[in-house]
Amino acid sequence: MEPVFRMLEISVSTANRAIGTRITYLGLENIPAHGGAVVAINHTSYLDWYPAALAAYQVRRRLRFMIKSEMQQVKIVNFLIKHSKTIPVDRDAGGEAYAVAIERLREGELVAVYPEATISRSFELKEFKSGAARMAQEAGVPIVPLVVWGSQRIWTKDIPKSLGRNKFPVSVAAGRPLAPVGEVGEIDAALRLEMTTLLDRVQAGYPRPDGARWLPKRLGGSAPSPEEAHRLEEAERVERERKRS
Repeated sequence: MEPVFRMLEISVSTANRAIGTRITYLGLENIPAHGGAVVAINHTSYLDWYPAALAAYQVRRRLRFMIKSEMQQVKIVNFLIKHSKTIPVDRDAGGEAYAVAIERLREGELVAVYPEATISRSFELKEFKSGAARMAQEAGVPIVPLVVWGSQRIWTKDIPKSLGRNKFPVSVAAGRPLAPVGEVGEIDAALRLEMTTLLDRVQAGYPRPDGARWLPKRLGGSAPSPEEAHRLEEAERVERERKRS
């Protein structure tokens, strides 16, 4: 039953109704009814996790997210981590989290991974890390591509957040499960192709106001191009390193 997780499901569903977000789900039949799978999610906002989690909830599955270990310093978040099988990841030493994720997958859980690792300021797919492909291959489970579109209008980097009753539409689309067959690079390429196709599909049916800050440049928005976003991220990384030293 997992009472804490059940409380989270009720709380998130209630909060979503309160802010009026209209979530459209596509391809939920692609989320396995049983057994382990890596669920690979694109990353455009701080809130991608909750539409993705609600998509799994629709088919009576639960996502076990990987989360940066710094969040354990927040008491309430640490409590939720411990009681929801969330997997803390130390970015400087991720081996332990990787081993836990493999164990969860072999136990039949759905482990949620962001292949891009960090939020895409351009709202295009960034370069993928190989973790999702490697996990699926080692655990012998499929990868389910899943895209979330629209949550960046609520809260993302460099744009004022809008957490009130905004009634923004959000689309969630799950693609066909991919077998972890072949080299890691080949699996990664197949995953990226499927996620690109899914993203194009949901964007085609979504509003595209000219100049919108949350919309990619190629769709008429004013978000940074992937190259501009990369430069911003590099500057951010350098500043983090400066502060650490």
